[in-house]
Amino acid sequence: MSIKPTLHTCLSPALLHLYDLNDAVVVVIDVFRATSTIAAALYNGAEVVVPVDTVAKAIQISKDINGIAAGERDGKIAEGLQYGNSPMEYTRDFIGGRKLVLTTTNGTKLLYMALENGVADIVTGSFPNLSAVCDYLLQQNKNVVLACAGWKDRFNMEDTLFAGAVIHQVSNAFTIHCDSSATAAHLYNQMKNDLIGNAQSFTHYHRLVERFGLIEDIRFCLTPDAANVLPVYENGVLKKL
Repeated sequence: MSIKPTLHTCLSPALLHLYDLNDAVVVVIDVFRATSTIAAALYNGAEVVVPVDTVAKAIQISKDINGIAAGERDGKIAEGLQYGNSPMEYTRDFIGGRKLVLTTTNGTKLLYMALENGVADIVTGSFPNLSAVCDYLLQQNKNVVLACAGWKDRFNMEDTLFAGAVIHQVSNAFTIHCDSSATAAHLYNQMKNDLIGNAQSFTHYHRLVERFGLIEDIRFCLTPDAANVLPVYENGVLKKL
């Protein structure tokens, strides 16, 4: 009998150094909203998404490549940028054939942390591309780390919930001896029948909806397969596989 690859869930970027990332697929998860926005942009025809870790880099790189500089800090459009981190901004009419340079509070930071740890195989995941992520993990047959961006290194519910959704679909193909994965799977099983209703108790829901009125963002970010493409990181950019 062949040995199954392992699957672990990292609940915060602050814990990433505890995991063996060598020869693993790392799924960067930032449901509200970076990885949902990345999926939406690529689904709607963006040529690439360039993730960067600072606003200054976003502005400079967008000038260099004739791209769109976008991003947020603390949930709102970052100072100095015209466009934010809402998946609803990146319609096909707007983003089709263009390059998006994106910086966010949590998701792009985590991606850079993974790169600094020598990860060669990085994809991004959220509910809108749930099936594409699961299909890829099953095809690769490699160890997996589901890496949750959280909020400023703190645990959050929505990223853990997505990790649980992935585990729900792929668990038979992996060896899972990981309490954080068990927690994520349990959370998803408890909430899967009403993701949007349950999300109303999440801290980040209140941050985005009560402060900024972004309920349509939340609905999109929790809709399975609404933008079912796989963003793969290669040579400094995320492209649709």
